[in-house]
Amino acid sequence: MSRIDELREKAAELPQAPGVYLYRGPDGEVLYVGKAKNLRARVRSYFSAERLAEAKTGRLIHQAHELEYILLDNEKEALALENLLIKQHKPRFNVLLRDDKTYPYIKLTSEKWPRVYVTRRIRRDGHYFGPYFPGNLAHRLVKFIHRHFQIPSCRVDLTKAHASPCLEYHIHRCLGPCVPGLVTEEAYAERVRDVRAFLEGRTRELAASLRARMEEASEALEFERAATLRDLLRTVEELEERQKMAAASGDDADYFALHAEPPHVAVNIFHVRNGRVVDRRELFWEDVSEYDEQEFLTTLLMQIYTEGQPVPAHIHLPVELEDREILEELLAETRGRKVAIHTPQRGTKKALLDLVAANARQSFEHRFRVRKPRPEEIAEALEEALDLPEAPQRIECFDISHIQGAEKVASMVVWEHGRMKKSDYRKFIIRTVEGSDDFASMREVIGRRYRRVLEEGGPMPGLVLVDGGIGQLHAAAAALEELGILNQPLAAIAKREEILYVHGREDEPVMLDRMSPVLHLIQMIRDEAHRFAVSFHRQRRDARMLKSELLEIPGIGPKTVEKLLKELGSLAAVRAASEEELARVAGKAAARKIRQALQGTGGSAPVGEADREALGKA
Repeated sequence: MSRIDELREKAAELPQAPGVYLYRGPDGEVLYVGKAKNLRARVRSYFSAERLAEAKTGRLIHQAHELEYILLDNEKEALALENLLIKQHKPRFNVLLRDDKTYPYIKLTSEKWPRVYVTRRIRRDGHYFGPYFPGNLAHRLVKFIHRHFQIPSCRVDLTKAHASPCLEYHIHRCLGPCVPGLVTEEAYAERVRDVRAFLEGRTRELAASLRARMEEASEALEFERAATLRDLLRTVEELEERQKMAAASGDDADYFALHAEPPHVAVNIFHVRNGRVVDRRELFWEDVSEYDEQEFLTTLLMQIYTEGQPVPAHIHLPVELEDREILEELLAETRGRKVAIHTPQRGTKKALLDLVAANARQSFEHRFRVRKPRPEEIAEALEEALDLPEAPQRIECFDISHIQGAEKVASMVVWEHGRMKKSDYRKFIIRTVEGSDDFASMREVIGRRYRRVLEEGGPMPGLVLVDGGIGQLHAAAAALEELGILNQPLAAIAKREEILYVHGREDEPVMLDRMSPVLHLIQMIRDEAHRFAVSFHRQRRDARMLKSELLEIPGIGPKTVEKLLKELGSLAAVRAASEEELARVAGKAAARKIRQALQGTGGSAPVGEADREALGKA
């Protein structure tokens, strides 16, 4: 009996009840997870002639070695367990949400001097608020907290006393807990309580507290403190009024539409909050061989809304789902309130759904046919992927180059407004580092670059990018901290794995889709920095070889060598030059000595080719 016949017989013996079934491969790996309200009927359908002729089903059954099932009480439990098993095993025959986007939270730490951060991962190490939607709302709120409550987001070690505060203190964005005597623990704790009330939405309670403290400060003749509290009170009252107006303006809803040309699928999601479209999300699949719209949408909804994305009151889809009522129950449990799934047929909601469908078609064309997004779109996608405060208009990228610690140099290349800006490229000779310590070299270069930017009063880039892993990232961060530059967007791209590490959330590495325009941009910038660094390293190395060899020739002094280096650039060029060409640079007598000496060491063949090849592979 063949393996397929064995599986067919096992399917015929399954119970006629709700449950989840799993197909496993020869090594026990899970190939596919499915759910059914009648396990026997559903699984037996895989072995019909029509289903076996389908590309996806045929491949699945021919690769399957085992069939397992889990019996459950109802379809709701089956749908929930199916989603859990898909996330756990990531079967290659299931529709998988490979987009790892989650919406951010604001974290209020539980340190002696608490700080606020934007994060996408929750741990038991502080108070978390959110998720915030759209994603940049969390960054805007943190900036608001800096400006009005003066609670920082820096990475300074607050367990140590520092001699002087950073710029954030001087521009009134921080109370200065890093320097003893600038703020008392009581005053800082009071601001932290205000921040917590603000983030919890207790604006009325916060306003009452601010008003009472303002009046108390005024009676104590502390007019400066009273004025600060008055300004903060006005801001909080304005926010409360805006929230009331927004809450009365409309419902919360998500609109889904897709465009499929298997194996490619593009999905667009419009997020409507308080009656306004506040965010748009694009998702793509490149390997959906067999496509069923209902099954696809059901799986997609379960995966998205159990990954931390806020569940709205209404979800609008282009087709009716068989599992609609079960989905509504599961999502209502996640949300804590009722959730309704609709398929609009007319009116404004149908018009908006049609608009989402048009965007899905455009996304499909853009991703799978055009593949040339505009610079502004790439910058916005980079902001989203790396969780940056804003879309970067300028990126400065650094790389280190040497061979076993010799001739250590660094490069800086610049991407600005969608193109490389070669006029702003910079070369660095590493001066203070002994040996091949790339971390120390990166620290030196970053420090030198941005010390000069501060001295000249220039702007910081939207993103500092370093070639390397976490070690290079931390070295760059330490150099910036020494200069008092905090909250500067900083990232590193690791070679080979192409993993991105963002400073401040190194434990949440970013792995972009290999087709992502953002990854292509970062790779292009990184490769340009590498090319520029290696080119400079070769120039330095050739110059050293030229000097060392020519200075050994009797009668040839340093000034003659400098002239030759300036005009010809390399030892290979000097060796290849005729005596007449050398005479035009160094004079006839020197040219004759150089030609005689070089002919005695191997003629005009260029040297250092093996080393050049090694450099090219570095």
